[in-house]
Amino acid sequence: MPLYIVAQFHAKPGCEQAFSDCLQAVVRPTSAEPGCIEIHLAQALRDPAIFFIQSTWTNEAEFDKHAELPHTKLFLSSVPEWIEHEVRPIRCTRII
Repeated sequence: MPLYIVAQFHAKPGCEQAFSDCLQAVVRPTSAEPGCIEIHLAQALRDPAIFFIQSTWTNEAEFDKHAELPHTKLFLSSVPEWIEHEVRPIRCTRII
């Protein structure tokens, strides 16, 4: 059964573009990972400081492998520079 991941981020004031660049830098290599079915990056229309990553994985083990890859670790170590909250990806299953 596929695993769905949703993560929301709120960039610090003035950091929107730098954080967007950081997000894009992690999404590109992530999309090439064998367990990644799809990944999307979105920015809120009414508040450009809010970003979302939505991804679909073949299973939870593949997402756990993703968390250990160099590009993911670099992203997670860089995030505190641009956001003021913890990174909290939500693991989901599809209902319908």
